[in-house]
Amino acid sequence: MNAILLSAPALALAVLGAHFYRAGSWPLTVSCALLMALLAWPRAWVPRLAQTSLVAGSVVWLWTAYDLVAQRIALGQPWTRLAAILGGVGLFTLASAFVFRHPRLRARFAGK
Repeated sequence: MNAILLSAPALALAVLGAHFYRAGSWPLTVSCALLMALLAWPRAWVPRLAQTSLVAGSVVWLWTAYDLVAQRIALGQPWTRLAAILGGVGLFTLASAFVFRHPRLRARFAGK
């Protein structure tokens, strides 16, 4: 059950890492990979670090959406599908931060 619950933050971090990889930001790409690996380590500070990173990642997605939508509008290209997709990815990343509030994950990372 814990693996299923942790799949949402792991997927969100993987997609965020792919975004950073495409942008050429190796330090952030490696950080996302390390955070994914840390999800397997049951320490009390891991959920806080993951939550903070996922919230920051959702801001990155929403900023990227804003930037790309503005470019599309300036060029007179369609932008609604782009906004919906990146907005959905941003919301999924934000929602993944709340997975750590589940009682099973609280117990796992509290060492119970």
